[in-house]
Amino acid sequence: MASPATAKPPAPSGSKGVNSSDLRDKADFYDSRQDPSVAKTLANRAATMAARPKAGVTSLRGQLGRQGVISMDPLTGTARDVSRLDGFLTPASKQPAHTIALDYLTAHPDVFGLDAAGIGRLELRRDYVDIAGTHHLSFIQSVGGVPLFGDGVQANVTKDGHLINIVGSPVANLPTAAAAPAISASQARSAAVSDLLQSAKAATATAQGGPRRQTSFSNGDTAALSYFMTAGGPRLAWQTLTAPTTQQLYTHLIDAATGRVLYRQSLVDYDNGQAWDNYPGAAKGGTQQNRNLTSPGWLPNNSPRLAGNVAHVYSDVNDDNVAESSEEVLPTGKKQFNYPFVSFNSLGGSCSAQFVCSWDPTTPFSWQTNRAQNAVQVLYFLGNYHDHLAASPIGFTRSAGNFEAVDGDAVQAETMDGANTAGGLPDSNHIDNANMATLPDGQSPRMQMYLFPDPAVPTDPFLQTNGGDEADVVYHEYTHGLSNRLVVDAMGNSTLGNVEAGSMGEAWSDWYAMDFLVNEGFQKDTKAEGDLRVGNYVGAGQDLIRNQPIDCPVGSTSPACHGTPTAGPGGFTYGDFGKVEAGPEVHADGEIWGETLWDLRTALGSKLAESLVTRAMELSPSNPSYLDERNAILMADQVVNKGKANKTIWSVFAHRGMGYFAGAVDGDDTAPVEDFSLPPAAGTPTGTLSGVVTDQDSLAPIAGAVVGFGGHASGFPNDYAAVTDATGHYTITGIVPGTYPAVFANAGGFDRQSTTLSVSSSANARNWSLRRDWAALGGGGSVTDFNGPDYSDFGCGPSAAIDQSLGLGWGSTVDQVGTTATPKFVTVQLAQAVNIVAVAVDPGNTCGDSGSASTGDYSIETSTDGVTFTLAASGTFGAADRHRLNSISPATGTGTGIRFVRFTMKGTQVPGGLAACPGAFSGCDFMDMSELEVYGTPAP
Repeated sequence: MASPATAKPPAPSGSKGVNSSDLRDKADFYDSRQDPSVAKTLANRAATMAARPKAGVTSLRGQLGRQGVISMDPLTGTARDVSRLDGFLTPASKQPAHTIALDYLTAHPDVFGLDAAGIGRLELRRDYVDIAGTHHLSFIQSVGGVPLFGDGVQANVTKDGHLINIVGSPVANLPTAAAAPAISASQARSAAVSDLLQSAKAATATAQGGPRRQTSFSNGDTAALSYFMTAGGPRLAWQTLTAPTTQQLYTHLIDAATGRVLYRQSLVDYDNGQAWDNYPGAAKGGTQQNRNLTSPGWLPNNSPRLAGNVAHVYSDVNDDNVAESSEEVLPTGKKQFNYPFVSFNSLGGSCSAQFVCSWDPTTPFSWQTNRAQNAVQVLYFLGNYHDHLAASPIGFTRSAGNFEAVDGDAVQAETMDGANTAGGLPDSNHIDNANMATLPDGQSPRMQMYLFPDPAVPTDPFLQTNGGDEADVVYHEYTHGLSNRLVVDAMGNSTLGNVEAGSMGEAWSDWYAMDFLVNEGFQKDTKAEGDLRVGNYVGAGQDLIRNQPIDCPVGSTSPACHGTPTAGPGGFTYGDFGKVEAGPEVHADGEIWGETLWDLRTALGSKLAESLVTRAMELSPSNPSYLDERNAILMADQVVNKGKANKTIWSVFAHRGMGYFAGAVDGDDTAPVEDFSLPPAAGTPTGTLSGVVTDQDSLAPIAGAVVGFGGHASGFPNDYAAVTDATGHYTITGIVPGTYPAVFANAGGFDRQSTTLSVSSSANARNWSLRRDWAALGGGGSVTDFNGPDYSDFGCGPSAAIDQSLGLGWGSTVDQVGTTATPKFVTVQLAQAVNIVAVAVDPGNTCGDSGSASTGDYSIETSTDGVTFTLAASGTFGAADRHRLNSISPATGTGTGIRFVRFTMKGTQVPGGLAACPGAFSGCDFMDMSELEVYGTPAP
């Protein structure tokens, strides 16, 4: 048992800041072969193989000597690694590299498990020769033309014919004919997306045929048959590649007979020197040039490392957030950091003169070739962009909260973050991404740049490069620092939360980056639509980072402005919020704001737009909605431009659905209503709205309740909002006639109501009846006790059970004993003693768990003193009860004068119960609920 004040999650381990065993976003990786029962089987096999090796294994170990390595895989019973640390496996040879490798396999059947027929079925997929002349060979195994996933043979041969090593765990005695799948490619795709708690986007499937039954979907997803090796033998599976959101890319292996997830992996979870201005190979700004790093003030004279006033750049390849000596970049000579870029274009594939590759994802430590070059490049980008943002008209200066060592907050930039987290390669948590963590002024932000693409997934579409080599990637992350330093509370803490505010955070980052690059002439914005693609370099000219270019106007028919299946083609509008992808997602929905700001830039010019957008951040309220920020831009125009652009600004936003009657309750509204109206003309008659707000249960008036019009209640002039008086009455005057889609009433501790309301040019009336939640944090409720782990650091602590949100909740663990869960309880002290009318519970899953983790069996107990509790209700929730409030009446005599309520989760919603565990169900490990609310009247 632990109280909220003392309960602590386990000490972090594994990835930076993340406990791998308690990570709430458990969608990142899953391998059915790591299930406890399977792991035990494999451990027993490994022990047997070690104790009784085959004769050929014993013989080869003797030949290789003390520094020979023969690592046997208990899954396949064959070698996963054969090498020698003090020499080669074979002497030099003039035979072709593939012949050398195959001869070695033939000579050691006990080690590799392949007879002549098995070796004859190996297919050479790739023979890549690096700049040192080494051949890197990949042989795949297949059944009837359907390849094995993750197995096969890889061999490396020097240019003079020495066999260096063989890896891969080949599978012996494969069948010769492939089985037929019982589920379709579309069903497998749906299962994969569902496994990630998303709904599959509507997409047309195109079957390309062949033994793998390759299928492409119109949204870019793919599916093809593979064999997946399990402890029980090879299983036919669909290997899918899905992108549920723009920042996600997953590969799944879905059992082709049962639809079960067998495997899941995320391919995505930021002196003088030489540098370019855009990215290598770009038509403009794509060539390294000597740059003075001292004169602009970025580095001190004769600096011993890449650390100066604007940033400290180092390569955090082991991802420990510490600049170790081996990770620093040292000068190449006195006052010189000249590291020429080395091309890896011999890789072929997407590599070209236009999109130049910078490393080889199949070769461990190949990123070392351009490690120092990339760090110098990032320093140049940071210094250049720092100076741009500090200059007029943006003015992100020291006083505005920018990042400089003189104030103790120079950017700590970690290039190639985690590049050596998987034996000389980056693991899946350190690939295809970049990030920026911004602390309040005076504390250094941390920027992390990753490599692209994922070495473990040959089909990963990103270019073999480094995010830190592309200007807009670095500038995007830096701009997160700008927005998080300007949209703040009184203590300097960023108020950019999730949903609309978070979406604008992503869009600002895109917009400022592309604005600067266009101004500098490194990106070209022509009259054509769809010129400006974010991440053009790392995406090799494809829309991989964003759904479409930022300069896509509303109604565009350009193929470049193709939109999405759920939002349609052309430029996005406010009504597409939550629909750009299958549900709200900050990067996708941010494209609406980014495209709108590009329209504003086109209409007003870059300089004025830069000024207004920046000043608006400083004027915006906490956690702003798109409409709040629209209003802030209008206010900024008044401040810096005497309101001259008012009509133009309104026209731009109205065209994108953020017109006068558009509505959003607040910055957390995931379903705002669009409107394309301009403000009514001056002199238009106005109306009033009056009414009374009362408590639904007690019928008493509520004083201090807020009644407002979503999008017109942001704290700026002409707001439509009022606060109720002591009798619960309110009046709002000066309302322009029209239909407003998000009029709301709210009060601390009460559940908010929202409705669409038509207002005429006369007196209008609307009364509100709100229901008090006596357990609510916002109304004086608190958690006094709970058991189980505290996942507050992951946003899933017990207090999330009483936050009046069905989106966040309390997550705990099952701790299975036999076929039952260890009960987990949370005790809530109500704001005051209450005669309870009902308790409402949302038992739904939360914190990234699947639906099976939802509460099943439960009990509710009540107490007047917090010591003695009485059972008030018990029962079982089902799937239909998830993510809605289910009203439960307390038993007679258990709801009077209650001050404490204890809710206990006794089980999950795993199909078939916990007897089906262990297994792939979240509910085998985690037990969740999303909300607890208590209704009633104050006790005498």
